[in-house]
Amino acid sequence: MAASAKTLTIDNCTTNGGWTVVLPRRGRQRRKATKVGILEEKLESWAPTDSQTDPNRETTLVQKIERFINRIGSSQFYHTFRDQIQTSVCDYFQRVLGSEMKMQMVIYGIGSVELYEPPRLQLSLAILMRRDFSWVGNIEVFDPILSVTESRVLEALGCSVMSINEHGRREALKPTLFFMPHCEAELYNNLLQANWKLNLLRNMVLFGNSFETYEQHVSVCKNSPIVNSVGHILAVRRFTNEFRIETVSDDYYNAFHDSSWHFFSPVHEIELQFINS
Repeated sequence: MAASAKTLTIDNCTTNGGWTVVLPRRGRQRRKATKVGILEEKLESWAPTDSQTDPNRETTLVQKIERFINRIGSSQFYHTFRDQIQTSVCDYFQRVLGSEMKMQMVIYGIGSVELYEPPRLQLSLAILMRRDFSWVGNIEVFDPILSVTESRVLEALGCSVMSINEHGRREALKPTLFFMPHCEAELYNNLLQANWKLNLLRNMVLFGNSFETYEQHVSVCKNSPIVNSVGHILAVRRFTNEFRIETVSDDYYNAFHDSSWHFFSPVHEIELQFINS
C-alpha cells in the first residue's frame, strides 16, 4: 500500500471518448487472488520493520504536516469539500450515525507521509474533518510501510496506529468512516466482503476511489487485470449512493482525483446474494 508511485494508467482499453481508468499502484507485488479476488489473508501482528528513532526527524515531520493542515484548511478545495458534507451528504452521515454521537475513522493505505505529498494531504484532510466535525471520533491508521518515525508522528497528531494488519477486513460493528483514497481495488473488495451483511453495510461510510469508475471500466474492458478484484465492488453498486468530490484545483488532483463518498443502503438480505463468493 505504499504511495511511491501513485497511479497506474491502464491505457489498453478506453471508451470512444478516450476515458481511461487510473488505478493506484501501491509499490508491492499483488498477491495471488482466490476466486473473485477475495483474498484468504489472516490478521497478523505488525510493527515497523525499522527501529531507528530520531526526535529531530519527528519534529520536522510534525511541523511539515501541520503546515499542510493549515494549507489545505484555508483552500477552496477544503471549503468545497466541507460544504458538501454539510449539505448534499449530511443526511446520509446522519443516517449512518443513527443514535450514536461519534463515528470512528479508519484510514487504510495512507502510504508514506514522510516521503510523499499526496499521503500528507490525505492525512491532513482526515485531521481537518476531526477538527471541524464533532461527530468524527478516534482516527486509526494503518499501512504496512509506515516507519517508526511516521508512527510516532501519527500518534503525536492524535491518531492511533494499528498493531494488526487487518488486510482491510474490519467489520463495521458501529458507525465507521473508512478513509481510503487511492487504495487498491482488492482492499475495497476485502472491506466489503467482510461487511456483507445488512447491519454492517449500513454502519459504513467509505471515502475512496469511485466505484462507478470501476464499474465503467470493467463493462468496457472485460479482460482488465482488476476484474478479479472487484466482485463485491460491482455487486454493491446497486444499493450505493455515490457522491464525487471536486478537486477544484490541480494542487489537490494527485491526492484526491476520482474520489467519492459511498453510502450503502441494502434493504433485504436477497440483495446481498453474491453467487460467486
